[in-house]
Amino acid sequence: MSDAYVVGNPDGLSPLLVELRDAVARELHAQLAMRGERIELADLPEVSYQVTIQVERALRAWRATR
Repeated sequence: MSDAYVVGNPDGLSPLLVELRDAVARELHAQLAMRGERIELADLPEVSYQVTIQVERALRAWRATR
């Protein structure tokens, strides 16, 4: 059982995982908006790169608060 569940987080994710999930969701939303609600197979490397950048930023921000 994760600590997140014990402290009452309804989705059962730790605070770090919540931050990462949200960063990925924000970037995917932005990418879909830029690409007309459709991500082509040829665009996956760029989309993956942008998601990775956002995850890195979320991790840096999370570490800075620790």
